[in-house]
This record gives sequence, C-alpha cells and structure tokens, in this order.
Amino acid sequence: MKAMTYRGPYKVRVEDKPDPRIEHPHDAIIRVTLAAICGSDLHLYHGMMPDTRIGHTFGHEFIGVVEQLGGAVTNLAVGDRVMVPFNIYCGSCYFCARGLFSNCHNVNANAVGGIYGYSHTAGGYDGGQAERVRVPFADVGPTVIPEWMSDEDALMLTDAYSTGYFGAQLGDIVEGDTVVVLGAGPVGLAAAQSAWLMGAGRVISIDHLDYRLEKARTLAHAETVNFSEHKDIVVQMKKMTDYLGADVVIDAVGAEADGNVTQHITSAKLKLQGGSPIALNWAIDGARKGGRVSVIGAYGPLFSAVKFGDALNKGLTLRMNQAPVKRQWPRLFEHIRAGYISPGDLVTHRVPLEHIAEGYHMFSSKLDDCVKTVVVPSEG
Repeated sequence: MKAMTYRGPYKVRVEDKPDPRIEHPHDAIIRVTLAAICGSDLHLYHGMMPDTRIGHTFGHEFIGVVEQLGGAVTNLAVGDRVMVPFNIYCGSCYFCARGLFSNCHNVNANAVGGIYGYSHTAGGYDGGQAERVRVPFADVGPTVIPEWMSDEDALMLTDAYSTGYFGAQLGDIVEGDTVVVLGAGPVGLAAAQSAWLMGAGRVISIDHLDYRLEKARTLAHAETVNFSEHKDIVVQMKKMTDYLGADVVIDAVGAEADGNVTQHITSAKLKLQGGSPIALNWAIDGARKGGRVSVIGAYGPLFSAVKFGDALNKGLTLRMNQAPVKRQWPRLFEHIRAGYISPGDLVTHRVPLEHIAEGYHMFSSKLDDCVKTVVVPSEG
C-alpha cells in the first residue's frame, strides 16, 4: 500500500509499505477514505517529539471503510463506513472505566496514552495518512458514521473539533463568562465556537495570522486580536477585560507558539524544552484571579519554563489532557444534526496522498491561507 513515511525533520514522502494485517482478535483493517494533517502532526514533522522513528506513518485523524475484522469484533461489519477517534484505548482498564480514554494504561503505559501515528512515545502505532491502517480495539474505538453526516464533518470529529469542544469543557464556562482562546487554528476555532454553546457571554480569539483571525470572526463569531500588533498582548487582554483578566483562557496553541524569540529558539529549534511555553504563560498572565486555564495545545514530555508560581499565587485552576474524543461525540452529533455547528467548515485544502509532502510544506509554512488540510488516498 501507499503510505506517508517520516524521513527526518521536515522530510516526509510517500512509499510502498506492507499492508497492515490482523494481529489480534480485536483488530480491524480500515481502508482510509479521508485523513487530515493536524497541527500537532507539525510537532512531529519539525522533530519536536522524542522517539519519532524513520519510516513511521503519521495521521491520527481519519475515516474509512472496514475491510477486515478480527474474530472478537462483533459491533462492526465489513463495508461499514466508520470514524476512528485518535485515542487508542482498551475500554476496560482503570482509566478507561473513568472515561479517560486518552490515558489508557493497556495501550501505552506512558502518560500520553496511545495515539495513531504519533511516534513511539505514543505507542508506535502507524497512522492513517495511508491507504490502510490497523485499528486495535476496534470493538470500542470506531463508530459507524450516521447516514446523515458528511465525510468531512465526521473527519473533523476524530480530533480537531472534539478537542476544541473538550477545551471549552475544561474551562467550566459559566453563563456570561469572557473566554479568550489563544490560537485560531482548527482546534482554536472549534474551542471558540464551543464556548458559545456552553454559555460564554464574550469570546476573544488571539492569533498573529490575519487569515485565521478572519476565520475566527466569520466561523466562530469571535472578537479578534492580532498579537503581533501589540507590544504586550497580556496588557491588551487586561485592557479588554476591565483590567481584571478573562474568566477562562484556552491554550489551543501548544509547543510551537510564536511571540518570544528566546522561548521559541530554546524549544522549537534547540529542543531544550518540551515546547515553547509562550501561549501557556500568556494564559496564566491573562486569566483573572481565581480564573480557569484550559490547555489542549500539544506539548512534548520534556521540561518547559512555565510560570507555575504565578498560577499558584493567582489561585488559578489549570485543567488539561488529550481529549477523550469518543466521550464528546454524542453531544457533538446532536449539535451537527440540529445545525448549530458544521465541523467540515474548518477544511480549506484537499491534497492527494501522493502529494502529502507538499501538503505538509503548505501547512507548516502557512501558505495559501491554509487552515486545515484533508488528505485523499488514491483509493478513497
């Protein structure tokens, strides 16, 4: 089969790899019909994630059609059109029993849990930027896509939109709250939309790319601020909130945040930190005393220079995790069917699998006003 493979930082290409096979009775083989390039895939592409091995296939956002099933999978049938959450989880361990699917202990004892196509730090499972993918624990992860749901809506629910919705949940938004979302990429846009659904009285989106801020205004109906136009974005956040700070700040940026040259170089370039803490520190400084900070941007496992003392002294509540995607789906299905959201609207570009190297370059370099790229395998 054709599959994207990692060849080193900033180097990916499509190669022939052996077709995946059933390795366990709970496995399924999925023929991928659509995949996506996620912002967190760029952390791998840029060499930010430890133990990203040559030949690894990325891609934790994908949908497809069931081609083969292990003997223990009874809730799916060959030919089913399915959406697959990016979390790989057993459904029965201590953590899964508590709904913490992103922290499953049986698929990866590391804190990060199991994730498709996200390095051996996240279990070493090949991802869906390929013609086929092996899906472990297929009896608990994949869900048949409702007939009324579009492919691109389903694809966005496998990570980006579900993660944004989860970020708003973590903020414990109370009716009338002022919510600041750092980052206007796909996850940030989803978080901004979701904040309204949870009762926010005001939503402010902060980024430095005008085309993404325009998307935040039109898609998420948020106020927008370009941080590159302000000497100190935290001061601007305070000015916009009666000098108190926001009730909730959502960090939807993560490890490669711009805005401070020293922090960016020591993290993204020299790999001395698990990620640039710029956005998280802005969140801590920009939240009001007693406020809430939600972290859904991806960071690596290494040390980062976070202002933890400031968070303590302000009495902030910090909540974070990789999103337990499938836990969000029942409510998101309702919102889509009611017409409140259309996750597929996040998509701006579509590339064939054969041209995925160009897709990564375009997304990484922020060319052609790219917000979200969908990958179409040749057999899709």
